[in-house]
Amino acid sequence: MNARTDLSGIDIRAEIDRLRKERNAVILAHYYQKPEIQDLADFVGDSLELSRKAAETDAEVIAFCGVRFMAETAKILSPDKVVILPDMNAGCSLEDSCPPDQFAAFRAQHPDHIALTYINCSVEVKALSDIIVTSSSAEKILSQIPPEQKIIFGPDKHLGGYINRKMGRDMLLWPGVCIVHEAFSETELLKLKAQHPNAPVAAHPECPPHVLDHADYVGSTSGILQFAKDFDGDTLIVATEPHIIHQMEKAVPEKTFIGAPGADGNCNCNICPYMALNTLEKLYVALRDLEPRIEIAEDIRLKAKKSLDRMLAMASGTVGLGDLGPLRVTGD
Repeated sequence: MNARTDLSGIDIRAEIDRLRKERNAVILAHYYQKPEIQDLADFVGDSLELSRKAAETDAEVIAFCGVRFMAETAKILSPDKVVILPDMNAGCSLEDSCPPDQFAAFRAQHPDHIALTYINCSVEVKALSDIIVTSSSAEKILSQIPPEQKIIFGPDKHLGGYINRKMGRDMLLWPGVCIVHEAFSETELLKLKAQHPNAPVAAHPECPPHVLDHADYVGSTSGILQFAKDFDGDTLIVATEPHIIHQMEKAVPEKTFIGAPGADGNCNCNICPYMALNTLEKLYVALRDLEPRIEIAEDIRLKAKKSLDRMLAMASGTVGLGDLGPLRVTGD
């Protein structure tokens, strides 16, 4: 470990708070971040609303504790702010599944289709898209598109398939999946349900159909958090990345939350390996050095922003109902 990264003897939390003030920085944490990162963030929530909240602040620096496409979205909405990501290797399996050149070629093969694209994609794919959607806004947006309009939906085939089934559409699906949600096991979930027969199941629509078929509630991460607060009962089975349970336990400590198991019967395989790359130490170094930084070519940024703006224009009514409504927390 060299001098730049030797953090022995440093009070990391105190230094993060000092740098937050010195840099005039806002710290954002996605629900899938480790609890210690969530607890020191200025805002905790889903990806898009975090970026929107940061854009509304007078902060000069955005430290996004999430994954790369989320930090890119923050830069799209706040081009004049410095946007840093604690670990630039914090990617996303959905983003990786949809390389921009392949997506552009796919679009060219289907010129009569518009591209309705899930926000979990690179800025380049956003720039190639017509409308961006979140898991909470997708249905409202799709309901405004005529049934006869042909649509490409990517990169998540499970989310697209869920919307197709629910709304009777026939969107052409890009074959991407989230490795976290793909890991849930139907057999192990049924075993867990048998152990807790009165516990409902809340699942993210990125889960495969054989998991969603057993869900009592299907919704975005923020939607699942709201369901956890509202449902009648004392135990909930949660089929999404398990770090969301930290916010559930803080909001309703009298309830019990159980992470849905993976194929091996435990939840460890369902922790997002990309989200886990961010640590307090890396956040400190990023604030100290203002690196690694998100940079986007202006022409790409403007094209991507156009697709995001279309989503916000069509789905403003979803604010507070999922991806567009985060939980505000203090930095204490």
